[in-house]
Amino acid sequence: MRIGVPKEIKNHEYRVGLTPPSVGELVAAGHEVFVETQAGMGIDFEDNDYVAAGAKILPDAASVFETAEMIVKVKEPQPVEIAMLRPHHLLFTYLHLAADKAQALGLMASGATCIAYETVTSDRNSLPLLKPMSEVAGRMAIQVGAHYLEKEQGGRGVLLGGVPGVAPAKVAILGGGVSGVNAAQMAVGLRADVTIYDISNERLAELDMFFGSQIKTAYASSQAIAAAVKNAHLVIGAVLIPGAAAPKLVTRDMLKTMKRGSVLVDIAIDQGGCFETSHPTTHDDPVFVIDGVIHYCVANMPGAVARTSAFALNNATLPFALKLANLGVDKALAADRHLANGLNVSEGKIRHQAVADALELPMN
Repeated sequence: MRIGVPKEIKNHEYRVGLTPPSVGELVAAGHEVFVETQAGMGIDFEDNDYVAAGAKILPDAASVFETAEMIVKVKEPQPVEIAMLRPHHLLFTYLHLAADKAQALGLMASGATCIAYETVTSDRNSLPLLKPMSEVAGRMAIQVGAHYLEKEQGGRGVLLGGVPGVAPAKVAILGGGVSGVNAAQMAVGLRADVTIYDISNERLAELDMFFGSQIKTAYASSQAIAAAVKNAHLVIGAVLIPGAAAPKLVTRDMLKTMKRGSVLVDIAIDQGGCFETSHPTTHDDPVFVIDGVIHYCVANMPGAVARTSAFALNNATLPFALKLANLGVDKALAADRHLANGLNVSEGKIRHQAVADALELPMN
């Protein structure tokens, strides 16, 4: 199969769909890989590194799309990239269509087959291609939250871990999944006062066993969340419904009760965000303030630590990319029901029920 890797063009996105080691594996399996020039520069890989791995370098994205059968990316295709997709293309990347109807309609119009990393599943009913970026985003959420709590950044002027004689900051984490757990690990490491909220009693019990006395857990009722955000210095939104839009757990009325200079970090922003007041931001302009509360809603958070993120992502996606290349898309989807769950769009139709429901489009 001819596999193409264009350079990412989303704001401050430095990751790359395939690293040179991944290219080497695909080439060794008998496939051709075409990489746009300087696609790996954001993580310090030069064109020569890709050539040494067996790739061919092409001068621009148009050449990559024209040459390749499978396009491997990191972030959702931007409008100029969607315009280059054709019915014979297989697109393998993050899509997050539930919060992006315009993109969904564009992909449908292209006729391409589009597999989304974030809806591929596993035997354990987890999301193996979303997990590494959820880990990164969860850990980053505490870093950026601590930063924006600083007075110079407009925050409340609170040190996350406090000091002897001064209480630590209160951190409320909404969602006890991969992102929430990784956020909690970082917050605990900084000696913050951490509570995780979730609607699964089974998950709360698991978290209690895992963290012991290092954190508190609470059932995520509306009343509990309202009390949490009123008292918290930092709130992390880490909820996820695979393929669907994130539920709005924190309302505007709740926001008005928060301390001035408190911080919200919305990890769920790719799926529409879990705070009513959230809207996507970029690394160029990452925060905005409503009712005195700082909102950090960057839609590609892991792009800030691009090298770590690119390797972590490739570790997860490479086996699936190999399967798609070795078998072809039809046989690969037929052979692997978990990979088949990643199919979001093909032949001009939505193929994932949660995406269809979120976009109010028919599912075929």
